[in-house]
Amino acid sequence: MSSIRPYRASALLAIFAVAACHSASDGLPGDPADHRPWNGIAVTETVHFVGTEPFWGGQVASSRLTYTTPDNAEGETVPVTRFAGRGGVSFSGKLSGGAATLAVTPSVCSDGMSDTRYPFTITLQIGEETRQGCGWTDRSPRTGSN
Repeated sequence: MSSIRPYRASALLAIFAVAACHSASDGLPGDPADHRPWNGIAVTETVHFVGTEPFWGGQVASSRLTYTTPDNAEGETVPVTRFAGRGGVSFSGKLSGGAATLAVTPSVCSDGMSDTRYPFTITLQIGEETRQGCGWTDRSPRTGSN
């Protein structure tokens, strides 16, 4: 029996060590944040986004995403579905380039070309291509030189 006790003690110490590494909001069972989506952008808000190299941008408003490029300043507008997860919000639809998902994450972002600071990081997946950019809303505006 004495050889079992050190094993149990080691197992308990390992469990407590892992538990100590997590905060209450890390998604452990019983955490109420597990069931609440991120609410930093209201359904009624317009999300504006920009990206560089290549230049692209657009907006999402009223379940419609408009994607623009220098070659298509009018843009392509498609219906999208909104999903609010724990760390941001995404919009999914289909552009002419393929399936598209625009992910909006709360994080200070820079376009790398100006002193403008944006409150959201944007990841845009079109087909197999992934683009990185920045975003803002009227309630969470960009700051600096616009």
